[in-house]
Amino acid sequence: MSAVLNSPVAAPATIVHSEGVWHAAWRRFKGDRVALTSMCIVFAFLLLILASGLGLVAKDWGREVGVANAPPHFIGPKPPEATGAIATPKGPNVDLSSIDPLAPRYKEWAERAAKLKTTDTVKAETLPFGGDRLGRDVLSKAIKGTQVSVAVGLLAAVLAAVFGTLLGALAGFFGGRIGDFLEWLYTVFTSIPDILLIFTLAAVLNRADAIIPRGIWTIVIILSLVGWTTVYRQVRAEFIKHSTREYVRAAEAIGASSGSRMFRHILPNVSHVILVRMSLLVVGFIKSEVILSYLGLGVPIDQVSWGTMLAESQAELILGYWWQLAAATVFMAVFVTAFSLMADGWRDALDPKLRGAE
Repeated sequence: MSAVLNSPVAAPATIVHSEGVWHAAWRRFKGDRVALTSMCIVFAFLLLILASGLGLVAKDWGREVGVANAPPHFIGPKPPEATGAIATPKGPNVDLSSIDPLAPRYKEWAERAAKLKTTDTVKAETLPFGGDRLGRDVLSKAIKGTQVSVAVGLLAAVLAAVFGTLLGALAGFFGGRIGDFLEWLYTVFTSIPDILLIFTLAAVLNRADAIIPRGIWTIVIILSLVGWTTVYRQVRAEFIKHSTREYVRAAEAIGASSGSRMFRHILPNVSHVILVRMSLLVVGFIKSEVILSYLGLGVPIDQVSWGTMLAESQAELILGYWWQLAAATVFMAVFVTAFSLMADGWRDALDPKLRGAE
């Protein structure tokens, strides 16, 4: 009896909580400096879009603040020699009336124009990215165009990813008649070329603008209806593969519902595939918006986007006015590159194969 009383009591076992999937992914993502820097750039663009939407910046992007096609770093009005006026010959022995019958009126017109310049002329401002053909600030147009183009790309990609993920999860997890019907729907959409389907939906929705006002949401609906198929195909394949694995079987054995197994157990393990596909959709949808706006099926004429800026810059580039093309290209390239690198970083952080290698 005394031996039993004097025996040491075993210490209670320490319960070790495993690290969550998203917490571990964030820890690995912070170790990737390139991806972290890219995410900061993307957040800076999002803040710029928010400020533009609230009217804090680029509020008066459509206002004429300079002369037409003002070059970058332009300050003040153009001199009369740069306006393209025809120079008149000078000299004591030149009879202007013999060359141009309107020559006697030139002096009167010049005095009248000088009076108008002092009262009605547009006050020119400093334009770091130059002006367009109407004298509007290209930098303000690029900021406002960023708001429209990025909003179209992100919203359409998110809707397409959500729609494709939901349908792909249902088809891959349940199969049977549900899977057969969704496969038939997928085949119908993929049998039509994407660009033809985009043009068809754009024409139909634009003719029904009394029901759905033409604008950003029209383009978002068109692109999301076209882009969900690529997400669906990959998510369906991943759910078919993961639905028979041990961790899903174990969750089923302890009484987890179908929805819990689909979205709490399988979805985090296939999220890296969805992120990569969504990043590609963002880039592709921005390009599609450029094509639609160029053909007049995109954003309305009272709005601006990267697509409308590139369409306008074609005619300007022939005349040597390159700054609007450069502004739209730089903004687009920086955002697309940063977004792609950020998505690659999240893919590596969420990849279960890389998690198992730690």
